[in-house]
Amino acid sequence: MNENQLKTLKVNSLPPTHPGEILLKDFLDPMGITQRELADVLHVPDQRINELVNQKRGITPSTAVRLSKFFGNSLEFWLNLQQNWELYHVMKDEEEELKAILQFRMRG
Repeated sequence: MNENQLKTLKVNSLPPTHPGEILLKDFLDPMGITQRELADVLHVPDQRINELVNQKRGITPSTAVRLSKFFGNSLEFWLNLQQNWELYHVMKDEEEELKAILQFRMRG
């Protein structure tokens, strides 16, 4: 990750929306799909979808593939939501430690 990418993940900014909240508010609710119905069509346990929409777990690559097939969007859409969520929290939680790491410079 380069310096410009890190700057876009400013810790002082609002955190990105959790992928589970996006799944619930932008897909399930407007489409009238229950968590159980989604779990059934994706061939995953109900608990996986419930924990995802309740922000107790993230989107795995397997879940991302299944969601993209069902909703007709890209696999990267779901993975990027998850990655942005995780990176924001790493940058926030490890901010002080990360500040101490200096970029390598060639000697001489």
